[in-house]
Amino acid sequence: MATRLRTAHTADLAPAELHAVRAFLDDAFGGDFGDEDWDHGLGGIHALVHDDKGLAGHGSVIQRRVLHRGRSLRVGYVEAVGVRADVRRRGHGGRVMAALERVIEGSYALGALSASEQGAPLYAARGWQLWPGRICALGPGGVVRLPDEEGSTFVRPVAVAGTPGRPPRGALDPAHELVFDWREGDVL
Repeated sequence: MATRLRTAHTADLAPAELHAVRAFLDDAFGGDFGDEDWDHGLGGIHALVHDDKGLAGHGSVIQRRVLHRGRSLRVGYVEAVGVRADVRRRGHGGRVMAALERVIEGSYALGALSASEQGAPLYAARGWQLWPGRICALGPGGVVRLPDEEGSTFVRPVAVAGTPGRPPRGALDPAHELVFDWREGDVL
C-alpha cells in the first residue's frame, strides 16, 4: 500500500481536513482524546501520513516556552501523535516523527513531548531522552509541579549550533526543573 507524507501548518488545513484529523485522533486514542488535547495540537506544523484507506498517521509540533537554568527556551513540543490501528508497527509513527524532528531541529532549541506507555519505546528508539528531573508549569498562581508528567516527559536537545532556536548553553541539567508555559488542562 503506497503512502504519502504531507506537512502543513494548521492554517493551511481546510476545515474538513481538521475535522478528519480530530475524528482520526479520537479513534486512534480509543476515545481518550479530549478537547484540550485537540487544542494543544493546533497552531503548529502537522505531519500527516495517508494511505489508500485515508489518514494513517498524524502528529504535530507546536511552539512552547520552557524556563530552565535561568533561560527561556523555545521548545518544539510534539502533540497528537497517533497511528491507525490496522497499520501500527509499520513505520508510520517513525515517518511522522522524522518530519516533526526536522522541524524541531531547524527551528527550536529543544524538542519535548509527553509519552504514553505505548509511545515511549518509539521516542526512545529515535534518540529522545526521558527527562529524569522535575516537570513544572508556570500557572496563573506561579510555578506548579506536575508530578504526573514526571517519568513520561522526553526531551531532544538540538545539537547543531546556529539554528534559529539556539540550543541552550551547556547541557540540560536535571538538577534544575523544566518549567513549561501554562496551557488549559495542564494546571487544575
